Amino acid sequence: MRFSVFVILSILFSFELCAQTSFATSIDSLISTLPQESEVGIAVYDLTSNEMLYTFRDHKLARPASTMKLLTTITALSYLDVEKPFHTDVWTKGVIENDTLKGDLYVLGGFDPEFDDEAMNALLGEISTLPFKVITGKVYGDISMKDSLYWGAGWLWDDNPEAFQPYLSPLMFNKGMITVGVTPANSKGVAPQVAITPKSTYYTVNNSAKTRTPSAGAFKITRDWMNNKNEILINGNLAQAQSRDLNVYGSSDFFMHTFLERLQANNISVLGGYDYKTFHRDSLSTKIASYHTSFQKVIDQTLKESDNLNAEALLYRIAAKTTSKKHVSAKDGLQAVNRLIKQIGLNPSDYKIADGSGLSNYNYISPALLVELLKYAYANTNIFGRLYKALPTAGIEGTVKHRMKPGKAFKNVHAKTGSYTGINALAGYAKAANGHYLAFAIMNQNILSGRKARIFQDQLCEIMCQ
Repeated sequence: MRFSVFVILSILFSFELCAQTSFATSIDSLISTLPQESEVGIAVYDLTSNEMLYTFRDHKLARPASTMKLLTTITALSYLDVEKPFHTDVWTKGVIENDTLKGDLYVLGGFDPEFDDEAMNALLGEISTLPFKVITGKVYGDISMKDSLYWGAGWLWDDNPEAFQPYLSPLMFNKGMITVGVTPANSKGVAPQVAITPKSTYYTVNNSAKTRTPSAGAFKITRDWMNNKNEILINGNLAQAQSRDLNVYGSSDFFMHTFLERLQANNISVLGGYDYKTFHRDSLSTKIASYHTSFQKVIDQTLKESDNLNAEALLYRIAAKTTSKKHVSAKDGLQAVNRLIKQIGLNPSDYKIADGSGLSNYNYISPALLVELLKYAYANTNIFGRLYKALPTAGIEGTVKHRMKPGKAFKNVHAKTGSYTGINALAGYAKAANGHYLAFAIMNQNILSGRKARIFQDQLCEIMCQ
């Protein structure tokens, strides 16, 4: 009997060893297909059996691009009260007599990155039910939550005016961006029709484009960003409908200008215009309106759609929570990220973390760090449940919606993408055919073909899931 048990265990061990050898050989063979001028770092860990399955240059530092959002999100889930939503509050300071507020209105910015047209109208709807139609003072925006730096360290100036790089503010409206839609006119040579959302007089339009007129040159939609102006420039030959998302200069002013404009559209006159001032509550202060966005909605957008603004909003909220300071900076949030790295047993000084979103060119981390953080999240049920729900699902949703549709990886990979010029990364969780859950990180560097990197990553995910 003892001999039989020994034989069975020996066979099982040999089978497992052969399987692991085959797994490693398959990945080794796959690595050989990458362009010779590129580099890759890989770490794959079996969360079910608690063993490292494969590593290749896993401690080599690499630029993470948007896989940096995993660090920010996991830190947020570790330190923040996830039941507390992001909020934007409106207070009065003064007294209401007849139909007049003799005093000021304050809008307190809570860095809600999902505050959009619907949110703005909902907030104004609450205010319009109150018994005043005139404000004798000003409407103040309180943006004191964060410092005045509107971009992260290492962000590229010439990514302006791309919508993925908004001007950061505790008062964000429509993610600090507009969508410009241009439709050809019915006749050649005529200026096309322009529609911009959300509607506001904060920006102007200079439309010199021509419908189906090749001599007008290449069609272009941009903003006069070199001069920090919000003049939307549309020119060239428009053959078919086109649209583009653009950031706007001055997110705080975009919010306040539009807020004041819509107050007046709701028949509430403001005699003093708008300005900025820190709100201090006193006996004449009353909260009159509030808009909330759930924490889960913010992290869903952060990871599924790789939203840079949401990641930075999380970083500043981490800063506010962990320091208890009224005025915080990105550095305060990054210190919390480094504390978590130390908590999981690694040395923060071995890495360079410059922002919360991965836009920065200064970021340097490793596949090993990403996998250790994924292991930490998996071991904490409350963190893992929310994180796993927020990650894009292969072939189904988010930034991997169109990837890995055929094969075992389909629906079995939940992972965050990261791409930048010369960089392509993928990190998250995979469910293998034997029911085991794996944590993995793949960081391709110096690879100019994003398509080749994605094919490599998808094939590696297929090996993991098989």
